[in-house]
Amino acid sequence: MPQKPKKSATNAIAMLKEDHRKVKELFDKFEETNGSSSKQKIVAEAIMELKIHATLEEEFFYPALRQQAEDEEGVMDEADEEHHVAKILIAELEQMAGDEDHWEAKFKVLAENVRHHIKEEEGEIFPLARETDIDFVALAEQMAALKAELTENGVPADAEAEMIGKSGLRAQSPARKAQEKLNVPMKAA
Repeated sequence: MPQKPKKSATNAIAMLKEDHRKVKELFDKFEETNGSSSKQKIVAEAIMELKIHATLEEEFFYPALRQQAEDEEGVMDEADEEHHVAKILIAELEQMAGDEDHWEAKFKVLAENVRHHIKEEEGEIFPLARETDIDFVALAEQMAALKAELTENGVPADAEAEMIGKSGLRAQSPARKAQEKLNVPMKAA
């Protein structure tokens, strides 16, 4: 009699926490790395990890939690907005070559935002999820199937990527542009 493949014992929360660990390692590696080509590879890997992770949360984890949890504090709405901001930064980074003035700063801001999101997710959303009767092992199996598909085929463009694709990147920061015209008052000698 043929054996059935073993089901994964990983649950959805553990799966998401592993993604968090991986992306935080990439953020740390970026900060410790010198050389633009090395940094560009790290950014590309982090972006792919984040896009897959966000898709899994938005298509499975968050909807399941919204159905089953009482979110009186509005943490799920806040998580949605944090995803939106991260996806805008990701879409902008994907439009950049990696040699622009604000490229590193933009990735650092993305890392800061994602670290904040991870802290709230692990400190508020996951505890809220554990109070439900959701079968997180079964949910992880659904998430793992989509993750494999996205890893193989890529993540389709989202609304944020389409928006940035249409509007493009801003040419120069407003402060940098104003710097060219400003006559800075100096202290008298």
